[in-house]
Amino acid sequence: MNIYVANLAFSVDSQALRQHFSQYGEITSANVITDKFTGQSRGFAFLEMPNDAEAQKAIDELNGSMLGNRSIVVNEAKPKKERFDNNNNRGGRW
Repeated sequence: MNIYVANLAFSVDSQALRQHFSQYGEITSANVITDKFTGQSRGFAFLEMPNDAEAQKAIDELNGSMLGNRSIVVNEAKPKKERFDNNNNRGGRW
């Protein structure tokens, strides 16, 4: 199951996130999203846990918990929506 984590302190890195969630089961990936120009955290992350029951327990128990002096928001990640482009990528206005 993919998990979305928001309201992260900028000091929280992927390792700290993995450690915070690992008490609930195996973490296959933990990725704090960073700004591509500055490299600074954007304040949210995605985790992947292979066991759905463990992932759901982590969501239920860690939503609202403190990490890096902030109350984090933890939810199941929603699939990324495709963007619709009216211009068919032609670069023109019409």
